[in-house]
Amino acid sequence: MKIISMKLSLLVLSFFLARSLLAADPGRAPSEQQVDAVYPQMKTLYEDLHRNPELSLHEEKTAAKIADQLRKLGYDVTTGVGGTGVVGILKNGAGPTVMIRAELDALPVLEKTGLPYASHATTHNDQGVEVPIMHACGHDLHMSVGMGTAAILAQNKANWHGTFIYVGQPAEERIMGATAMLKDGLFTRFPKPDYVFAVHDTNYAPAGKVAYVSGYAMSNADSVDVTIYGKGGHGSAPELTIDPIVIAARTILAWQTIISREKSTLDPGVITVGTIHGGTKNNIIPDEVKLQLTVRSYKDDVRQHLLAAIERVVDGEAAVAGAQKKPTVTVVEGVSAVYNDPATTQRVVSALANTLGKDNVVEGKPLMASDDFAEYGKAGVPSVMLSLGAVNPAKFDAAQKSGEPVTSPHSSLFAPDEEPSLKTGIMVETAAVLELLGK
Repeated sequence: MKIISMKLSLLVLSFFLARSLLAADPGRAPSEQQVDAVYPQMKTLYEDLHRNPELSLHEEKTAAKIADQLRKLGYDVTTGVGGTGVVGILKNGAGPTVMIRAELDALPVLEKTGLPYASHATTHNDQGVEVPIMHACGHDLHMSVGMGTAAILAQNKANWHGTFIYVGQPAEERIMGATAMLKDGLFTRFPKPDYVFAVHDTNYAPAGKVAYVSGYAMSNADSVDVTIYGKGGHGSAPELTIDPIVIAARTILAWQTIISREKSTLDPGVITVGTIHGGTKNNIIPDEVKLQLTVRSYKDDVRQHLLAAIERVVDGEAAVAGAQKKPTVTVVEGVSAVYNDPATTQRVVSALANTLGKDNVVEGKPLMASDDFAEYGKAGVPSVMLSLGAVNPAKFDAAQKSGEPVTSPHSSLFAPDEEPSLKTGIMVETAAVLELLGK
């Protein structure tokens, strides 16, 4: 009996020791002390990036800063990938390969936040027009969060095995950068990842929380240019013309029946006419009208149906009006839907619930916004993008009570709550990467 009792005691002791070691295992998640240790450097980086933004396809100085930081951490760094893209690789023995994506580019927005590190930068865009520049979408935050993750992994190599890749991606705002990097060999010149992960700040949650969506999280997005041709003439004699403005008006309304009558009500879709240009004077009927559309969906079959139907409808309206020239319909750019791999999402969410606490990991809602992060998943790699709360919690609660919306990304007033957003982002991204790298 004494021997049995001793064995039971040893088993109990082993059980609690295993639990203690598991809870303290730094390979599962970063500690608050590790995050606090890298925070001052990431705060400095974040404020520098915010002060000095660059437009899409022109992120030379931003890319150089990211490359320099990664080299100092011991990463093998390649620049100029897909334009100004940066790839930093840290190999640490056998194991999975996990990639994170951070965007380099900013927006042509005049900053009005009043922050001490606000941007006062201007530049000339591709059309030669001088424009202000601002990190109004949080890409500076994403880069700094990723660098914090890169630093913690470099400083704690004993706690993980595999290959970690930091990708600084250009031109997300123009939905071109991911495709450019893939075409330049991101998944062939460098180790192809087993998983791709990213965070994106949001005004839909307070700082300190992270939101997830399993499956479709963001939409396909296609920019479509349409030109309708008519026969111009004097506004007092419309019977002698074929009025492209009337054709355009009928077409815009008819396009909405594609949404309401041609697809399943269970499959979301949006057709928005953002611009319409035609005519020069009130008494002149023009020869043509130009329209620009954004077309949104989640499923690929819905996407293709919407694009085909847009052309069919405008062709029909022009034919009914007797137009002698067929309209032109051109898809000028497009990006796929962000699809969060369900199994990987659940795995990451479970790890983050243990790290942040269940109350700080919440289920979000799919958006009809878009992000070219989608292209990595489209290339066959399980991918997950989570939404990082960036709003000051007190301001968020006040807005919830008042019903007033909080300032959103792409606004001249958008400013993440710096410390909690950075620290939570580093904690989230590092914990997710460690989980995907395995135990």
